[in-house]
Amino acid sequence: MIPSEDAAVRKRDIEERLRQEQETLSFIRESLEKSDQLTKNMVSILSSFESRLMQLENSIIPVHKQTENLQRLQDNVDKTLSCLDHVISYYHVAKDTEKIIKEGPAGRLEEYLSCMAKIQKAVEYFQDNNPDSPELNRVKFLFEKGKESLESEFRNLLTRNSKPVPSVVILDLIAGDDDIETTDEMTLEHLPENILQDLICISGWLVEYGRNLDFMNVYYQIRSNQLDRSIRGLKEHFRKNSSSSGILYSPAMQNKRKDTPSKKAIKRPGTIRKAQNLLKQYSQLDGKKGVSNLAPTEGKEDIMDSEIDSYIHCISAFVKLVQSEYLLLTDIIPEHHQKRTFDSLIQEALDSLMVEGENIVSTARRAIMRHDYSAVLTIFPILKHLKLMKQEFDQVLQGTAASTKNKLPVLITSMETTGAKALEEFADSIKNDPDKEYNMPKDGTVHELTSNAILFLQQLLDFQETASAMLASQVLGDTYHIPLDPREIGTSSSSYNSEFNRRLLSNYICKILGNLQLNLHSKAKVYEDAALGAVFLLNNFNYILKSLEKSELIQLVAVSQKHPDKAYRSHIDEQLQTYQRSWLKVTMPLTEGNLPAFQPGTKLKDKERQAIKDRFKAFNDGLEELCKIQKSWAIPDKEQRDTIRRAQKENVTVAYRVFWQRYSNVPFTKNVEKYMKYKVEQVEEMIEKLFDTSA
Repeated sequence: MIPSEDAAVRKRDIEERLRQEQETLSFIRESLEKSDQLTKNMVSILSSFESRLMQLENSIIPVHKQTENLQRLQDNVDKTLSCLDHVISYYHVAKDTEKIIKEGPAGRLEEYLSCMAKIQKAVEYFQDNNPDSPELNRVKFLFEKGKESLESEFRNLLTRNSKPVPSVVILDLIAGDDDIETTDEMTLEHLPENILQDLICISGWLVEYGRNLDFMNVYYQIRSNQLDRSIRGLKEHFRKNSSSSGILYSPAMQNKRKDTPSKKAIKRPGTIRKAQNLLKQYSQLDGKKGVSNLAPTEGKEDIMDSEIDSYIHCISAFVKLVQSEYLLLTDIIPEHHQKRTFDSLIQEALDSLMVEGENIVSTARRAIMRHDYSAVLTIFPILKHLKLMKQEFDQVLQGTAASTKNKLPVLITSMETTGAKALEEFADSIKNDPDKEYNMPKDGTVHELTSNAILFLQQLLDFQETASAMLASQVLGDTYHIPLDPREIGTSSSSYNSEFNRRLLSNYICKILGNLQLNLHSKAKVYEDAALGAVFLLNNFNYILKSLEKSELIQLVAVSQKHPDKAYRSHIDEQLQTYQRSWLKVTMPLTEGNLPAFQPGTKLKDKERQAIKDRFKAFNDGLEELCKIQKSWAIPDKEQRDTIRRAQKENVTVAYRVFWQRYSNVPFTKNVEKYMKYKVEQVEEMIEKLFDTSA
């Protein structure tokens, strides 16, 4: 029973699933039929749409092509009209710009250059497209007219605004180099900024479009004239305002506050003025003044100092002004034309300075020919300054022609040659100065030759490098046979040259002193009185020694000659001994030889009394004669004078005191005052008045 029920249930399940499957199958069949129908409908629609699209395309493409052709035609028409307007504008350029071109660029340079650009384009158009057009001649005429106006405006702007640099500004500019405290570098503003910019614009246009370089000649001529006027103005400033010190200061600096760092004018060692001062210092001898031709008169000295200072300042001013001119030129002149224009610009001022320098050299040569060797002192400071400035000269003249660069070296060589000749001739003049009796100092004081020689040598101290270079330039080392320490062989060339030059100068000074010493010995023989000749040599040797010791000359001499001070003191002692021998006529009668011997209380014989009288008389006559003569002699050095007086008092009074004490109580005469005229104290007073014309 149970199995049959299960079978019935299973049968019902199977039948139910079968029914569901049949329903699903029917649904699928219906769906497929609908899908086929929809597909057929879609295909029909798409076929219709395709047909319509083809119809639309066949209608639109011709319209599009026609529109595109119309657009191209429109563009061509616009371009043609634009070209026509552009071409027509060239025919109006002359009319539109003629008034502005004729009126010139003054005050409206930018507008003027814009008009010139239009004219230039018109010229190019007509030349390329219609060279036979009358319009071409018209715009060409306007272009040339405009170019001439720009050139004229360049000249006018430069002429109106180029002014000489004031002398006080130049002096402040020069002084700025030596002002350590000043940090702001002084610069010159030659042209106002707006004028400078206009000149730059015109210059650029003339080079690029005008194809004209004539304006560069205009530039260098105008600026060269202003440079020359600036330097001439400085010379005139010196001529009018040179002070007694020979150094000019800018009046502009006098108005500065005390706490403002002030600029100092360039200084140089004194030359003629220093020689004059030294002459006064050394030749004022006990109220008497010596005479020397080394230094000129005060008026002439002021003129020479002023001229030297003026030239030295002008050299420095030239360098500074030229440096400033080059900076200005680089703004206005195109780069590849700058060096040539600069070379032309500086020629006039440079030639003027070189000619002035050669004139100074020529004046010195003429003076040397007249044996006025003080003239070489004018060359020393100038030559020293030129050498100091040479490096700056070379830098500022870099790129100029070789002939321009060589002008300063030629002048330096000329000065060195002249200076070396003067040095050699001066040495020869010291050696060959004639022994003229009328030229000898009557009082045996320092000879003019000695003062001249020492004063001249003292000037070399301020210019040791310059003087030694002069000597070295003439290869005088072979003449002086300068020895060098073997240990110096390993030194650098600069130290070697420095040592060589120092020894060269030392040997030259020793040569001067040696020639002077020989000549003084020769001159001393002119004196009939050997004692006066000894005083003469003593004074001169003492003067030389003191002069050497008061300056660096002693160190220079010591380079070639060991212990020169000892040598001169030996010469002085030798002459002192010669002088002291002149007093033998006074001291000889007082010596023991041939003095009468007598016993106290015994009566003297007539012969013995006469011998004592003769001794006293010889002493008195000799003392009076020597005191009378030697009182007019001069020993300017107080220390030396006191030493000689002290030595003479010791020599004479000691012997006279013994003689006086021995015979003061001896009755050798009734007229005691006649023979015993002077007491020991009186003799000392008489000797104390030696070399004193006021006594």
